[in-house]
Amino acid sequence: MTTMADIIHYDEMDSPVGTLRLVADSRGLREIWFERERHPKKAHPGWIRAAEPLAFARVQLEEYFAGERQHFELPLHPVGTPFQLAVWNELGRIPYGVTISYGELARRIEQPLAVRAVGAANGRNPLPIVLPCHRVIGADGSLTGFGGGLPTKRFLLALEDRVAYGDLFIAGA
Repeated sequence: MTTMADIIHYDEMDSPVGTLRLVADSRGLREIWFERERHPKKAHPGWIRAAEPLAFARVQLEEYFAGERQHFELPLHPVGTPFQLAVWNELGRIPYGVTISYGELARRIEQPLAVRAVGAANGRNPLPIVLPCHRVIGADGSLTGFGGGLPTKRFLLALEDRVAYGDLFIAGA
């Protein structure tokens, strides 16, 4: 027997970084997929495509891309291991327009020697943009892997930089 808690809805939205697939259940937003994923996924055949259950997320993402939202206020329900959830929770604390290193992220979850594991968890973040894994960069300041691709990571960081520091006229983002 299927209960309301078991129902998963999904929908797609256009964005400046391509089509995004949004996935939610009754507890909140579970996943955001990029059109071109490093770890490609397909919608489960039992999922229901419907726009209305995901309108709450779509509106906030549209506001983010328009430079009008710097913090998401969404019910979230990412599914992962306790370690992954700790990493993803900490991602949500990285301020808009700020970048940190993988080492700093590991220190923030009190696992300073787990830099590689933190990187792996970051790479499996099911809620990119909302849990801003794009704000995590290499210790030397380099842009490292991103599930949506490095051009998308560059775009997101440039968008936040323009909005946070007031230069809305920078070309190329």
